This record gives sequence, C-alpha cells and structure tokens, in this order.
Amino acid sequence: MLDKHSPEVQEQAIKIAKSIQKPKQTKEQTKLIAQGIEKGIAEYKKQQSKKSRIRDKAKKSLLREKNNQEKSTEACPQEIPPKRALYLPWLLLVISWIGFILFSQ
Repeated sequence: MLDKHSPEVQEQAIKIAKSIQKPKQTKEQTKLIAQGIEKGIAEYKKQQSKKSRIRDKAKKSLLREKNNQEKSTEACPQEIPPKRALYLPWLLLVISWIGFILFSQ
C-alpha cells in the first residue's frame, strides 16, 4: 500500500476490501482493491478540506463586509447634518461679535 496515507485510512481501506472480498479472490487482488479504496478515501478527504477552506474564506469575507458596513454606519451619525452646518458659522459669528461688543465697553 501507499505509505503517504495515514494508518487509519489504510486500515479502513483494508476492512472495506475484506468485507467485499469474493470467495476465490487472491490476496494480491484484495490489496489492489484496498489501494483503490485508499486512494478514493484520500481524494474524498482532499475534496472536503478544499470545500472547508472555501467555506471559511467565504465566511471571513462576509464578516469583513459586515464589519466594514458597521464601521461606515457608525461614522455617519457623527457627521453634522447639512442644515446645522449652515447655521453653525453664523452662530459663532454672532456670538463673537456680541463678545467683542461686551468686551470693548
């Protein structure tokens, strides 16, 4: 069998191969079947880990987008509304003139 797969996968493959073994099947044929099953299990695990990575990336990107949206909505209420922005300079001008008049007397 291939040594690059884990012992658990090898044991699973051998168990499955023995469970489906035909009466006149040789040990060599059973080993070949076990190798095929082992490759199948390894390929399945690779596919599942790849899908898991893709799901994790998608989840992280959703979290980033959500955080960015929350940050942008938090920044908006802190801005001065346009109507107030028009009155603020005039209000400061009037207060400063009143202060100058009172201070100069």
